[in-house]
Amino acid sequence: MKAVRLVEIGLPLQMQDVPLPGVGADDVLVRVKAAGICHSDVHYRAGTSPVGALPLTPGHEIAGVVEQVGAAVTRVRPGDRVCLHYLVTCGHCVYCVRGHEQFCVEGQMLGKHRDGGYAEALVAPARGVIPLPDGVSFEHGAVLMCSSATSFHALRKARLLPGESVAVFGAGGLGMSAIQLARAFGALDVYAVDINAEKLKVAERYGAIPVNAATADPVAEIERMTDGLGVDVALEVIGLPQTIRQAVQVLGVFGRAVLVGITDQPSEVYSYWEVIGKEAEIIGCSDHLLQEFPLLLEWTRRGKLDLSEIVVRSVPLEATAINGVLDALESFGGDVRTVITP
Repeated sequence: MKAVRLVEIGLPLQMQDVPLPGVGADDVLVRVKAAGICHSDVHYRAGTSPVGALPLTPGHEIAGVVEQVGAAVTRVRPGDRVCLHYLVTCGHCVYCVRGHEQFCVEGQMLGKHRDGGYAEALVAPARGVIPLPDGVSFEHGAVLMCSSATSFHALRKARLLPGESVAVFGAGGLGMSAIQLARAFGALDVYAVDINAEKLKVAERYGAIPVNAATADPVAEIERMTDGLGVDVALEVIGLPQTIRQAVQVLGVFGRAVLVGITDQPSEVYSYWEVIGKEAEIIGCSDHLLQEFPLLLEWTRRGKLDLSEIVVRSVPLEATAINGVLDALESFGGDVRTVITP
């Protein structure tokens, strides 16, 4: 089968012919219908975030059709529409038992530690197979598996309450989902911060108050619009020291900044003025949980989460096209979300 693979860190992905993977007793073989291209894949290609043994097939936002099931699998059957939880976990370590499988001591990630969805098909454990409702497309199902799910988990980590205010730094795939999910959680005001005017227009259509950081200081703007009170929750989904710092600075008293974006650069925080003096919190957010998907998918089915202006482009399973998308994301450009449709 065809797969677009990471062969060497720092170099473009390459198309390769690889054998169709074997199916174990607890596994499923999924024919890929859509695979999202995530900003994390840029970090894997660049080496900013370490990956498993090379060559490796990236792609952790995956939706498709079950083609074959292992002997012990009863939950799904061939022909089922599914999406895949990208965490491959043991199910019995202390973190899995407590419902924090993203820290599984034996954990792996599809597209990072084992072959993912930039291929015609892949094998994954049946435990992580999630039924895809008929009203949700494969393209949207794929994106739900990472950007939307991570935003959902971040808002849960933030302990967002109805009536609170939120600032989302970054109006890309994660940010657009975060804006809508914050409203679903009951946020009263949601501020979208970005330097891309077109993305801010989309964010505004999703109910956000746009803050163009290319033309004004977003910290000063949000302070002005909140009458100096700041926001209750700030989500940083870009991964830049500057925006991490701004996410902390916009917090009001008892505010919570949730850091999602990946960076290898340190950030500076004035502990008293920005954290201690407000009893504010800085919270790390890593991945998401299998238990969070049922509500996320139901909200999507009911239209509380609309991905129609988020998944705006598809590319074929070709190395040149995929590398072009990764190059644009590396410079913080490109469309909101692009998916591969093999």
